[in-house]
Amino acid sequence: MNAVFPRFLKLAYRKEPLISVLITMGVVDALIGGFDDSWSLFAFGVGTVGITLAYKWWRIQQHQPLPEEPVVQHYLPSRSSSSSPLPMLSVSKKKPPY
Repeated sequence: MNAVFPRFLKLAYRKEPLISVLITMGVVDALIGGFDDSWSLFAFGVGTVGITLAYKWWRIQQHQPLPEEPVVQHYLPSRSSSSSPLPMLSVSKKKPPY
């Protein structure tokens, strides 16, 4: 568990740093407000987390691409159009000038 949690946090912060910061800030505000009996700070923290999660969910819903079947493009026909063999290439015995 100890090794999994830091990896998850690193991945979350690298992937979407703004959303991660807003969620962390909201959770800290909610904890401070809850323990200190400051209900306005608690409500602000819960609201920040809620709005951030709603925004993230909205973005995920917007970016759902429809699964498309890959189009296979063939550059050569599956069978040769001519049945005759290819001509033999001859190698020139001249040396190219340098």
